[in-house]
Amino acid sequence: MARPSKPIISKELAVRAALEVVDDAGIEGLTVQMVARKLGVKAPSLYYHFKGKAEMLEEIARMIQVEAVIPNMHQHGNWREQLIELAVAVRASILRHPRAAPLLLQFFPRHLMLKYYDFWANRYDVPAERKMVLIEGVEKLTYGSALIGAMSRATGIAPMPEFDKSEYPYLAEAVNANPMTDDQAFVESLKTFLYAF
Repeated sequence: MARPSKPIISKELAVRAALEVVDDAGIEGLTVQMVARKLGVKAPSLYYHFKGKAEMLEEIARMIQVEAVIPNMHQHGNWREQLIELAVAVRASILRHPRAAPLLLQFFPRHLMLKYYDFWANRYDVPAERKMVLIEGVEKLTYGSALIGAMSRATGIAPMPEFDKSEYPYLAEAVNANPMTDDQAFVESLKTFLYAF
């Protein structure tokens, strides 16, 4: 279908509406018609901004990434603690949209993060050959934690399943001795990783 010559709605408004549909109905429930209905327009109006559903899904993944409430980052201060704040903000943004989180696996918007990678690589006080280990490690810890948490929220299945404690005594001991929430454990994992450098 041809795109209209003028937009009736903004692209950001359309993406936000699409994200709301995914939050309510899941990725499989998203249709251009549902988004149009939510906006009070006809479906062809959305084709000004999107070629189709796949492009809309990609934009939703981008929005989840950029809507993270990021603390004021500056060149001064402890870069490790500031990076932890940033990772917590990104994880929180993903967890706000658990049904949309799988889109980050399909449409991971790494190209949006290049300037941030460059910013942080300049701040790291580690040898150049270790900087990619830091970038990769923080990314994997953040997105891994967020996606597991999101899937747990979306499905209602606990991240750690019930298990027979006599069959797995060492795991039972670790679980029973853990005083932390998921959020606290995430921060502690990041600290352990970052301060190892």
